[in-house]
Amino acid sequence: MPQAPSRTLWIDYLRSFLTILVVAHHSSLAYTTFASFDQSAYIRSTHPIVDHQRWVGLDIFENFNDVFFMSLMFLIAGLFVVKSIERKGVAAFIRDRFYRLFLPFLLLGTATNLIAHYPAYLVAHGNGDIYAYIADFFTTEQWPVGPPWFIWVLFVFNLAFAFIYSLRKPLLGKLFPGSPFPGKPLIPAQPNFAAHAEQPGKPVRAATNLFLFTFILYVPFAFWLGPGTWTGFGPFDFQISRAAWYFGYFLLGAWLGTVHFNEGIFGITSPLVNCWRLWLALCAGAYTLLTLLPPYLTELVKNGTLPEIIGYLIYFSIYVLSCTFSCLAFLTTFRVLVRQPNAFQDSLSENAYLIYLLHYPFVIWTQYTLLDLPLPAFFKFLITCLISIAGSWLLAALLRKSAFVKRYL
Repeated sequence: MPQAPSRTLWIDYLRSFLTILVVAHHSSLAYTTFASFDQSAYIRSTHPIVDHQRWVGLDIFENFNDVFFMSLMFLIAGLFVVKSIERKGVAAFIRDRFYRLFLPFLLLGTATNLIAHYPAYLVAHGNGDIYAYIADFFTTEQWPVGPPWFIWVLFVFNLAFAFIYSLRKPLLGKLFPGSPFPGKPLIPAQPNFAAHAEQPGKPVRAATNLFLFTFILYVPFAFWLGPGTWTGFGPFDFQISRAAWYFGYFLLGAWLGTVHFNEGIFGITSPLVNCWRLWLALCAGAYTLLTLLPPYLTELVKNGTLPEIIGYLIYFSIYVLSCTFSCLAFLTTFRVLVRQPNAFQDSLSENAYLIYLLHYPFVIWTQYTLLDLPLPAFFKFLITCLISIAGSWLLAALLRKSAFVKRYL
């Protein structure tokens, strides 16, 4: 199927791949070695269903995803935001985001989470009283947000960007030099990331700039707020230490969308893209270091050889390095390998947003069904992942037969 003029094939396929990675990520959480279940309030569990079968390999897989995939999703979400605002106007853009993001988050997100978390209630309480479950869902569990947290945060980012855009176009021109914002002359100079990425021999410096950008957005807040701290009320919950990081990547995506990224920075012959094998190798190397080094850092801190703050600084630095190389690896690899459309990937791309919204009940119910089966953790994970992808994909395709659903979702 031909791509819409505002879309870019390799970005669409990368987005859909990340959606599948999200499904696989949630499918793994019942089987990690660190998984724990709190019967008094399952919201405090690491996952709504926790199996007695565990495998450390799924720890490695889950942690790898956590390092980079949400920041990359926010970056991709920002790529076409300026073009969309310019095409629709600010008011129509906000209205479109309200229908596409906020309403599905609030209505469909709540419905799918109600369906998804029922098995957790059964495990915790041993009975299936529907009315008691619904009351517990909104009170004791405080309206769990689940995967749709990404949707409401993205809506807020879009709203904030549109508001700033409507008031201060000249300011945006300063934030994004080289971008053709209306009412402002084109500025030839470009930020260092683009300039260094497009010049021969400068991709490593571009990667360094991206590393520093990510470090500034994340590490100070991780020290200040704690890396795993979530906050919010009801379904409006998010990881507070990553707010600046995610918004920064959304803004980076918005800027990339104004400097013709597909022909310049991520052009098929650009030096940055030509290094895609290097980024893959560095992605694997950085994450291996992130996986193997923490026990040694912990031991050095415990025996007084290394100050605790230095230990954390080293760990956070490697974490950011892993994120940087992972993002570059996936972006450049998809740019190189995705050349022609195919029906399978097109269908996945078209249904990816609904798959994201719909997959969680399939994940939790499948994990619940498999609880007592004597299967290794990897096979339970694989079954859960395949059923969740197939089930949510099929349901998404059926729902999108509705003209209204297809228009917005």
